[in-house]
Amino acid sequence: MRVSLFDYGAGNLHSLAKALEAGGAGVAITDDWGEALSQDALILPGVGSFGAAVRSLGENRDRIRTALEAGYPCLGICLGMQLFFERSEEGDGEGIGLIRGTVRRLQTRVVPQMGWNDVALAPDPVFTGLDGLVAYYANSFICEPRDPDLVIATTRYETETFAAGVRTEQTCGVQFHPEKSSAPGLRIIQNFLGELR
Repeated sequence: MRVSLFDYGAGNLHSLAKALEAGGAGVAITDDWGEALSQDALILPGVGSFGAAVRSLGENRDRIRTALEAGYPCLGICLGMQLFFERSEEGDGEGIGLIRGTVRRLQTRVVPQMGWNDVALAPDPVFTGLDGLVAYYANSFICEPRDPDLVIATTRYETETFAAGVRTEQTCGVQFHPEKSSAPGLRIIQNFLGELR
């Protein structure tokens, strides 16, 4: 099994690549959408800003959305999950638009949310084997899907309760960083990869 880890050109992907390899996947780090959509699955990492990531989509937005709508497996992490949505307050430009809804800034006293927080889980294959979850966050923005049935996990931070996970068919997104969330986070990555087998 081989997965594409897309590089927006914004930061270090080493820890996520190592977590994917530990889960049994070969990892191709690429900034080319043709290559990114030619592996067994696509991983959209959580490093960078919405505006810069949107620019990396270029003219491939419709192509990516069509592939995901057709069932091409994808895991979006933090910023990667936010890219599934139509737009964000963080930057100009449109996201992939797979999920109807927007991304907005946290309206809390302390922004960003940095560190560990509880995650309430709904039944989903990506959470198999987890009895509760405490995950690592580094986010200033949260996703607001129009369809609440797409939400598979939630987190409360100060006065805000928000979507910590979303799912559409073979596409799964998490607002936290599983690669930084110890053994339970690695289990989530392994579960996602297990769906590809």
